[in-house]
Amino acid sequence: MPDVALVTGAAGALGAQVARTLSLRGHKVALVDSKAASARLDELASSLGQACVVAGDLASETTWREAVTRAERELGAAPSLAALVAGAWRGGRALHEESTDDAWQTLMTANVETVYRGLRALLPSMVASRRGSVVVVGSRAAVEPWTSAGAAGYAASKSAVVALAQAAAAEVRAFGVRVNAILPSTLDTPANRAAMPNADATQWVTLESAAGVVAFLLSDEARDVEGAALPVYGRA
Repeated sequence: MPDVALVTGAAGALGAQVARTLSLRGHKVALVDSKAASARLDELASSLGQACVVAGDLASETTWREAVTRAERELGAAPSLAALVAGAWRGGRALHEESTDDAWQTLMTANVETVYRGLRALLPSMVASRRGSVVVVGSRAAVEPWTSAGAAGYAASKSAVVALAQAAAAEVRAFGVRVNAILPSTLDTPANRAAMPNADATQWVTLESAAGVVAFLLSDEARDVEGAALPVYGRA
């Protein structure tokens, strides 16, 4: 029986590629993103084999309860694999120049709270069944925060994501459940190309490459890898 894989941020560039990669590997996929992304989720779902869609606030326990319930009902089982890709980036201003908490709160909610809620929702059933694998998306900034001058909140939020994943990994390893993180540098996405038109995108990490690393970490081939924070830097 194919595993059920849940992907957050599935309407985004990396999340959609992860979902396609996992579907091609034979998994049923639960696609989760914001309500604003409903149309893109539906379009992606229609291109995959077996998939269901959940649109809502990923920082909300209610959305996560619905995601797990719908996956069980529509795909036949609770997710045993999960890629927590959803997140946000905000930057361009030094911390001492900030006049509001908007950027900080946005990043902590989009990056940290969504992963926290996801782990809270997904790990209990994985622990109960004594099998499962989760990958979260950190950032190179988590281990090289000095490279995020002008985006300190982003570096702090991604550092928290990696720490959360590694602590959770230690808690569930005895139950046959693995939690790992990837640390991408710059991803080659349409948004990044538009934001940095003069950069050499050939040095960036392709979506296919990053999605392949996620799929590997979720697979049985990586059964001996847990608590890792894997650099995915390309040539950047």
